[in-house]
Amino acid sequence: MYRIYLVEDDVIIARSIKKHLENWEYEVQCTKDFSAVTKEFAEFAPQLVLMDIGLPFYNGYYWCGEIRKISKVPIIFLSSAADNMNIVMAVNMGADDFIAKPFDLSVLTVKVQAMLRRTYDFTETGEVLTYHGVMLQVAEAVLTYQDKKVELTRNELRILKTLMENKEKVVSRDTLMTKLWESDCFVDENTLSVNVNRLRRKLADAGLEDFILTKKGIGYRLK
Repeated sequence: MYRIYLVEDDVIIARSIKKHLENWEYEVQCTKDFSAVTKEFAEFAPQLVLMDIGLPFYNGYYWCGEIRKISKVPIIFLSSAADNMNIVMAVNMGADDFIAKPFDLSVLTVKVQAMLRRTYDFTETGEVLTYHGVMLQVAEAVLTYQDKKVELTRNELRILKTLMENKEKVVSRDTLMTKLWESDCFVDENTLSVNVNRLRRKLADAGLEDFILTKKGIGYRLK
């Protein structure tokens, strides 16, 4: 049984989501103390977090950042603030998906199922990819270059893995979006750009400046 931690201050919405997901045999814990979200998260040790943005004390962006300091567990934002700026901010803070309120509970369930399947059915155990001195350990989500190690988020891993599998070929943006969310209806162009730019910054810090090149109007390729 997967454990889901629900950070939602609207009691009616929280109860509705909890009851619905429990019918699908998920174990759901709602936040009790909105000033101690990280503490409750650590104690419950969930496999997935559902996070509202507007919360008492600190907003969802803050708590997402705090959770990312200690865990790579997938985080899905739930918010009525579904404009591009909020979606980009959510991804920048480490979120994996964004569901706009109001939403149908069946849509939420499908998103939750897909996220858990992608995260915990990731079976490429032991696979190692190499390219021009760069080594990518897929199972560990770690890139090594000249004795420097870079830890990758799941999305960063999927982007880099796809590019390294295609080596010097150009990979279209549509292909990368499909790899991230299984269907491009779950993500827009801005979200992919944010993930790629965040990955580029990590690579540059490890001495891999311009390792990912942009093919304007098409996609990306490795240098």
